[in-house]
Amino acid sequence: MDAEKLRALQIAPEAKSRPQRPMWLIFGAVLLLTGAAFFFAWPRAADKKRVFAGNRSTKTAVAASAPSPASADRSVAKAPAAIGASNGEPILTVSGYIINRERIELSPRFMGVVKWIGVKKGDAVTNGQVVVVLDDAEQRARLLEAEGRRATAKSAVTKAEIDYRRVRKLIAEKIETQQLEDDLRLRLESTRASLKEVEGTMALAQTYLDWTIIKSPINGVVLEKLVGANELVTPQSFGGNRGPSTALIAVADPKDLQVEIDLNEADLAKVYMNQRCRVTPEAYQDKSYEGYVAERAPEANRQKGTLQVKVQIINPDQYLTPELTAKVEFLR
Repeated sequence: MDAEKLRALQIAPEAKSRPQRPMWLIFGAVLLLTGAAFFFAWPRAADKKRVFAGNRSTKTAVAASAPSPASADRSVAKAPAAIGASNGEPILTVSGYIINRERIELSPRFMGVVKWIGVKKGDAVTNGQVVVVLDDAEQRARLLEAEGRRATAKSAVTKAEIDYRRVRKLIAEKIETQQLEDDLRLRLESTRASLKEVEGTMALAQTYLDWTIIKSPINGVVLEKLVGANELVTPQSFGGNRGPSTALIAVADPKDLQVEIDLNEADLAKVYMNQRCRVTPEAYQDKSYEGYVAERAPEANRQKGTLQVKVQIINPDQYLTPELTAKVEFLR
């Protein structure tokens, strides 16, 4: 009886071994849950998003603190427009006179008589064009005289060279003394120096002859014709009410114009070099020209309390006449 009870309580050998597959399934489930927990617990940029009710658009915290690229582009695009608008606004308007930037008065180099003058007031001239010819009879005579003196000096040099060669041959033969050779050598050097002096005189005479032909140094327009043919001119003469003058004609470039302004000292802070300006001639109010501040006088006029400023006009045309009034607007 007892043996039967013991056999009933005894566990069969095949029941003692536990199945291994359920255990691996359990360990795999635990690892999967642990990985999922780490995945959801790890911080990400998306966690900073905030979604507001009633608005489907989503903005990040970073975007809330800094403008988006699109908004930054829009702000940059608007800035030049605002600057351009402020630059076009005049901050000061002053009147002045249109002038030629350079007025060139052609003068003679010596006293002479005008033999020919080929221009009149208002004529266009080009660089290198002959405009005045002075009488050149005296200069040609001086040049001819210098040429004669040069020919004489050349003959003297030739004779001195022949004498020197001859005496050297005699000295080699012990016929002449060394002193005679020295004398002839010095005479040869003297004749050569005289020839060089005469050639300098001849070059000076040629220079004076060239000065009788006066040419325009620029492309421009004749502003004034101050002499006529057959008039005596000197480097300093008196021309009517002009006082002492050395000019034959005055020329200037009509495409190089400025506006001369006497600026009040109270307005000096509003004007600076290269500042953009708008120029409007008083005679043609419907026309305007671009310009810029090109010059400022180094000192002011104490009596007037002003400083002279010159505004260079860009691309002037025939409507701008020197010595007429123009309005200048200094832009911000």
